[in-house]
Amino acid sequence: MRYFGNNIKLLVNNLVVSYTDNGPDEAPVIIFIHGFPLNKTMWDNQVDALKEDYRVISYNIRGHGDSEAGNEEFSIELFVSDLLHFMDALKIDKSSLCGLSMGGYIALNAIENHPGRFEALVLSDTHCIADPPKVNQKRLDTIESIREFGVEKYVDDSIVHLFAPKSFTPLKKTILDVKEMILNTSEQSLSKTLLALSLRKATCNKLPEITIPVLFIVGEDDEITPPETSEFMHEKIKNSTLHIISHAGHLCNLENPGEFNEQLMTFFALVYKKHEIVHTGGSTSAFTQIMNRMNMLLTFKSI
Repeated sequence: MRYFGNNIKLLVNNLVVSYTDNGPDEAPVIIFIHGFPLNKTMWDNQVDALKEDYRVISYNIRGHGDSEAGNEEFSIELFVSDLLHFMDALKIDKSSLCGLSMGGYIALNAIENHPGRFEALVLSDTHCIADPPKVNQKRLDTIESIREFGVEKYVDDSIVHLFAPKSFTPLKKTILDVKEMILNTSEQSLSKTLLALSLRKATCNKLPEITIPVLFIVGEDDEITPPETSEFMHEKIKNSTLHIISHAGHLCNLENPGEFNEQLMTFFALVYKKHEIVHTGGSTSAFTQIMNRMNMLLTFKSI
């Protein structure tokens, strides 16, 4: 039995996972994986944009949001195992993935090691390299800082790097929401995730083996994973697509959701163009909307 809604709890592999599940039953499935140190609510705008045409799911990885942390040491491999168990619990054989930053690390690892489970991939503001020693040490120093000074200082130190400078004035509410997400994450989960990120392995060598459709999205002002990193990965994956989001930093889906959503709609409409999308209402599908816009442009050009 499928449950609909925005705050569903499910016992998966002896761990309570919090997730959202919206959209038609028979539609293609898109799973959104949040970045660190955020939670599934960072995807609310994208869920709303796609739920008419797709079954869209966002979930909290262990230790984030309302999902339990468990007793195991965190790792990207463990997060991938959690994802697969989550899909199995929901009886999802195949899905597309959209991951930002840490969510991208998880999605990329999942695609490379379990290619048969996935149909398409969106990687946003992420990269494939392992942490160099300098970054690795910074993560370890951050763990010590959290233990000594608490989460509040970590929030203040990190928030300036998550958004483009030009975002701070117009997006005050969004920035407050992000701060709240971080403050609601336990010190233990923050530290365990930082350690997991510092220990992750490089996946760049496997990029040419990816054959499913891939879209790279990155904020033009992202200082954590700048556009060059996405360009590097884009060149490694044949027939992949790259789009740089204007007026955005590391959290480009929050800073410029209109442009971000347009890229998602275009990409998934092309990925699933042969799929007869089931509707819950009378709205036009994303693919039909895009085809209509293309026809309009062709008409204008011919005038």
